[in-house]
Amino acid sequence: MFVYILTNRSKTTLYIGVTNDLHRRIYEHKNGLGSLNSFTSKYQCHNLVYYEEYGTPKEAIEREKELKKWRREKKNKLIEIQNPKWEFLEID
Repeated sequence: MFVYILTNRSKTTLYIGVTNDLHRRIYEHKNGLGSLNSFTSKYQCHNLVYYEEYGTPKEAIEREKELKKWRREKKNKLIEIQNPKWEFLEID
C-alpha cells in the first residue's frame, strides 16, 4: 500500500492519495482513466513528487488522513526530505 503526493506543473497545488498499485494509479491520473478525483483533473495534479509504502491498508489510510490535516508548509518540508528539488518522479 502506498500514500502518495501529486502536484501540478507549477507545483502550486497538492493532492494526497492512497493506493495498492502506485504505478497503475499514477498512470490513471496522467491519462484520465479510472474513477479519478475531480480535484486532480481540475487542478492538473498528475505529477508524483512523494510517496511512502506501508504493509497494510489500515496503516496507509491512517497516514493519508494524517497528512491531509497538515498545513501546506509541513507537507512541503516532508516532500523536500525525499525529493529536495521537487522533481517529478517516475515509477517503473
